[in-house]
Amino acid sequence: MLTPNLVSRIVETALGEDAPWGDLTVELTTPEAAFVATRLVAREAGVFAGGPLIEETFRQVDPRVTVTELVAEGTPFIAGDVLAQIAGPARGVLTGERVALNFSQRMSGIATLTSHFVAAVAHTGARIADTRKTTPGLRALEKHAVRAGGGSNHRFSLSDAIMVKDNHLAALGADDAASTTAALAGLRERAGHTTAIVVEVDRLEQIEPVLAARPTGILLDNFTTDELRAGVALIGDRAIVEASGGVTIDTVVGIAEAGVDVISVGQLTHGARALDLGLDAA
Repeated sequence: MLTPNLVSRIVETALGEDAPWGDLTVELTTPEAAFVATRLVAREAGVFAGGPLIEETFRQVDPRVTVTELVAEGTPFIAGDVLAQIAGPARGVLTGERVALNFSQRMSGIATLTSHFVAAVAHTGARIADTRKTTPGLRALEKHAVRAGGGSNHRFSLSDAIMVKDNHLAALGADDAASTTAALAGLRERAGHTTAIVVEVDRLEQIEPVLAARPTGILLDNFTTDELRAGVALIGDRAIVEASGGVTIDTVVGIAEAGVDVISVGQLTHGARALDLGLDAA
């Protein structure tokens, strides 16, 4: 969630990186009294995200800079659309321009890519979710952008839920069906009834021993579409069914049509292209 304190800290870090000792170009070329009016303009179609970061960037650079007519998060747009009006002392606008654009271009790129995945599976009951494959320090922004694009958030951090993978099972000493069930059942007892437990499997024969321990969900990792259908049929309504592993816009429809509940897509955050937005003189 994008809290004001979080946004403030992230913007402060970005500005400290971009202008640690001030903006030398602006200080030597732009009169203090100069005023400029600009527009945030889309150079291509997409879905918008990053408004709070734009506002906070200019607030920190110069509170006299105004951001008005800012479109809402998740707003679709086409090339040429004006997404915000930004006006004020020229020094503040010029100094904050790149940081504000970096945030909005990156976040809008994620929102746009997410919207494509969501639209592709809209005829099914599958939900598109992100992963923890995010830029260190910017996870909250990127997961916010996924929601703006119509997607859902997976766990935010390792502290939020239990996800048991093959290495965890090995650490638990689970090397056959009986020991897998016993290890996961013991984990359920220690975790408590309010904690979600998702277990990753990569073979159909692993499903029944996992289900016997009553997990919240089962993640079918790198299954073919035929294997996904078989896995969904086997699990039924006994657990949430998630699919993951190399999901692309070309494969996501087949995965969704196999009947899974959730499709986690790392590409939403680690593979999104920054959208082309610009700050033009009004």
